[in-house]
Order: sequence, then C-alpha cells, then structure tokens
Amino acid sequence: MINIVIAEDHNSLIDGIDLFFGFEKDIAIIGKVNDGVALLELLEQKSRHIHVVIVDIRMPKLDGIEATKQITAKYSHIKVIAFTMFRKRELFNKMVDAGAKGYLLKNATLPVLLKAIREVHAGEIYYDSDVPLEEESSTTEIRKEKLLTKTQNQILELIGKRLSSQEIADKLFVSKHTVLTHRKNITKKLNLKGRDALLSYALNRGYDFD
Repeated sequence: MINIVIAEDHNSLIDGIDLFFGFEKDIAIIGKVNDGVALLELLEQKSRHIHVVIVDIRMPKLDGIEATKQITAKYSHIKVIAFTMFRKRELFNKMVDAGAKGYLLKNATLPVLLKAIREVHAGEIYYDSDVPLEEESSTTEIRKEKLLTKTQNQILELIGKRLSSQEIADKLFVSKHTVLTHRKNITKKLNLKGRDALLSYALNRGYDFD
C-alpha cells in the first residue's frame, strides 16, 4: 500500500484526487492539508506511515519549495511530487534541488498523476515533459502583452492573484460580463489554449521566488 498525503490549498482538487484514487487498491490517502505549515505538522505525527507527499508550490504560510527542503532533510523515506500550475524552469530546478522526485503540471490527467506516484514510490523519477528544458525567453510574452489594454493587464494581474471573475468585476467596478469578455479577448490575444491556460499564464507571469 502506498500511503499519500496531499498538500493543496484548493479543496476541490483534493476532493477530485481523493475520489479518483478511491478505486485504486494500492493507494491510500491518509492526510489532506491546505498549507505548508499544516503539512509539516502532519508529518510530525504520521511520518513513519507516509510514503509519498503531493505538494503544490504555491501554498499559504509555507511554500512547496521550503516544505520540500524540510521534508527531504528530515524524512529520507518520504518521496515528494510537485503538482503545480507553474512550468517555469527556474521553479522546476528549485523543486528538484529541494529534493522532489516528481514534477507534474496540473493540466495532466489523474491517471498520469497516479502513474507518477507509483514510479516515484518505486524509486524512479517522474518529470512532466511539458516543463521547458531551458528557461524560456520572456521576449515573446512581453511582445504579446503589449497587445493588451491597460484594463486587460489589470485583469490578468488579478487572475494571477486567483480572484474570481465576480471578484475582479467588483474590484474594477464593472460587470461580470465585461470581465468574462476581457478574459476571452486576453486568451485570444495571448494565443492560449486549454481550460486553465489563462490562469496558468497569469500565475507564471506574476509569481516569483527570491
């Protein structure tokens, strides 16, 4: 049995993983937390029973990179897999340096996450092929963003802060419909594809570690 702890600040994602893994006879989720501090506190209590930790990079109180450093330093038997929106090579390198044995983007399917867990638990490494081999130049992104209006850049920034369309509308004193229209136009101007592509782009654009 592979005992897993999930550290993720979005409960809907945790619930989805929990439901999917419920059908797997060799997988057991024995802990679910929403921030890095709670993760370390849980490991203090249950570390000897835990085999794999799935951790987001961006979490409240303590980010996934620092949490991974502490986990790998203190609990050598626990394998860490990053499950994140961020495809920046810099963050990938920091997670690997911290000791992560897996790095998976959240646009991956749950069967792929399951495969990563099994391979990492078996002593292998599993890195998402969508992570760039080298840090991508920002020149293209800057050129694209110049096509955006001032309001669209504001909305992109607020999306990166995980505000909902309604919250953005309230903050900018516009209607939700206006925000949704801007989101559609931003996605088109930046040539983004996929349901979560705009959120992923906004997060990568606005989130950096020292």
